[in-house]
Formats: sequence, structure tokens, C-alpha cells
Amino acid sequence: MEKRTALVAGATGLTGSHLIKFLCENDAYEKVTIIVRQAISYSNPKLTTKIKNLDQVTTTDFEGVNDFFCCLGSTMKKAGSKEAFEQVDLLAPVQMGKHAQAQGAQHMLVISAMGANPSSSIYYNRIKGKMEEQVSVLQLPHVSIFRPSLLTGDRQEFRLGERFGALAMKALKSSFIGPLKKYRAIEAQQVAFAMMQKALETPSNKVSIYESEEIENIK
Repeated sequence: MEKRTALVAGATGLTGSHLIKFLCENDAYEKVTIIVRQAISYSNPKLTTKIKNLDQVTTTDFEGVNDFFCCLGSTMKKAGSKEAFEQVDLLAPVQMGKHAQAQGAQHMLVISAMGANPSSSIYYNRIKGKMEEQVSVLQLPHVSIFRPSLLTGDRQEFRLGERFGALAMKALKSSFIGPLKKYRAIEAQQVAFAMMQKALETPSNKVSIYESEEIENIK
């Protein structure tokens, strides 16, 4: 089987940090490149680290990449303004997708959010929806969009709202049945694993969307 190469943006985040380990430990991948603002503690012979800001990323960074994984995501509080938030959650994923397209990448796999809709009255969901809309029309053979519910796991950064939300959803997990099952919190590690699994498959559609309940069932 031909060996694959991957590039991961957002490798220091909750999902991205799991994803790079899955990729490096999978025999299907011979090289994994990450773009980060500062060095990380994890190391692996397959791993190449490029330290740069998002606005410094160029098309040449995507040379030879088969699968582009975009795990970028911020919050309004962390970003500090709508402009800064949109740079991370909308503009950067789209621009990187264009770089991947220019270098002949086969698959872009990107984390969005449950409820993403470009027409949503909720600002966060609207931005995620616009991102989905714009990456879906890129001239890439395949685009896979993952819409997890609230992500759980050990973050390097503390997010009080998410911590309370995760605890509440864990306590109420047994109540999320039937139509409500899709709203259950999901482990970031499972999202990362699902992204890798779908990258190793040959999608039947140009654009595939995976909702949280479906992501949870990917083994």
C-alpha cells in the first residue's frame, strides 16, 4: 500500500493533539507535518514541525500532502474580537484548503460544530457554517466535515464554560436518548480517531458531513 503524508493545523488543540499521535502511530502514514506557533513536547520520527503563525502559512507548506487535517478552533473570549475569531475559525481553514488544493492534496478533513449553518442567528454557528460552505466548493477531490457536540478531554487551556457544560452533560448522559442522543458530549480522542479512519477510506462523495452521533460510532 502506498504510504501517505498528512498535514495537521491545530495540532496543539484538544482534538489535534490526539490526532497527530494516531497518525504517527499508523503504518499507513510515513510523514506527518504540523503547523504550530510553538514547539510541542510530543516527538516521533515521522513528525515534522513547522513553527509559524497562521498568516505565515504558504502553498509550499502543503507540498506532497495527501491528507490535510484542519483542527483549528478558538472562542470569542480567547480570540478577543470577532475579527480575530473569524481569522482562526473561518479565514485560515479556507485559505489553507486553497493551499492544499494548489498542491494536489486529495482530502481535506475539517472540524466544524454541531448546528453549523451560514444562515444561523447564532454567531458561532453562522461562522462555522460559512467555513463549511467555502471549503465545500474548493476543487479538492474530497472534503470531510466533522460536526461534534461539546468536546470533552483534558485541555492544556482552561475553559470554564466548557468545563461546566461537560460536567452537566456527563451527569445527564443517560437522559440523552432517542432524538436527543446526538447532543451527547463526545470525547475529542474519538473525534480524532474518526478523522483518521475516514482519511484512510475512499469517500463516495466529494463532500461528506459527519454529525456527532455518527462520529461516536466510527470504529
